[in-house]
Amino acid sequence: MKKRLNLLAAIILFSNLSQAQFIKEKSLNAQIGFGVSSPFESADDVAGTGFFLQGEFVMHITSWVELKPYAGLILTNSNGKDLNDNPTDEKVESKAFWFGGKARLRAPIPWVAPYIELGFGASIGKFETLTTFTNIEKKGLSFHIPFAFGLELGRNNNIDLGFSFYIHPTVEQSVGAFAVEISIPLKNKS
Repeated sequence: MKKRLNLLAAIILFSNLSQAQFIKEKSLNAQIGFGVSSPFESADDVAGTGFFLQGEFVMHITSWVELKPYAGLILTNSNGKDLNDNPTDEKVESKAFWFGGKARLRAPIPWVAPYIELGFGASIGKFETLTTFTNIEKKGLSFHIPFAFGLELGRNNNIDLGFSFYIHPTVEQSVGAFAVEISIPLKNKS
């Protein structure tokens, strides 16, 4: 009889827990900005520049933790010159679509909230890292590690000003972006 009561109590507890929602709010984020690809090592300080676009589905777990599946696009080109505008044979370029997930830890402060993000994702596209130290040209799927930091601004922290980096170990380059992000809250259906 005691086993049956324990089983009944467990069923009631788990059925109540399955009704609970740990996601407090949901929103969509759109980022657009200036993208830069750079090699891990370079003799001439070369970088590729271009366009960055990304969308995220944000799940607010608490006021200081968010989970963010994302998808984006990066298009960068090298122009045959280094960062000092000198001619170079080194080249670093990225033309890729990517997706993944990351978590954001933020200080829940109105008007100005600092944050940091970390996650894991995959990129599909073409990467070139041609430097004195590296000669990699890869097409297809590779993994990346997203890392970001910045500030959420505004009364409801719905404008984001930050730096995002996507580290691609298999092609020995990182892609960064200085982007402005707009957050669009989604209404919860009750």
